[in-house]
Amino acid sequence: GENLRGFESLSLRQRCLREVNVWDFIWIGVAAAVFAFLWRKGYLLRLSQYVGQTKIELRKCAWPTVNELKSSTVVVIIATAIMGLFVVGIDFVVRQIMNLIM
Repeated sequence: GENLRGFESLSLRQRCLREVNVWDFIWIGVAAAVFAFLWRKGYLLRLSQYVGQTKIELRKCAWPTVNELKSSTVVVIIATAIMGLFVVGIDFVVRQIMNLIM
């Protein structure tokens, strides 16, 4: 016979019925209640207006070119490497001092 494991031997309908439980319906109900509350209080409309205004403001921004981004990325990588070397150096010095003291 066929060598089927787990849900592979069940039909799609049986799989769907088997995976749904009471908590799924409870969470759907909670989500619907929260959505209804937010809708009724006007929070969703305000959120939509906020997103729209944010899009308008972001269009006004001067975005960097690809070359500017590349050069900024190089600066950040170099600065991070320098800071990392500084921390390693300080750690080494402090460790040597602690070894001398102890």
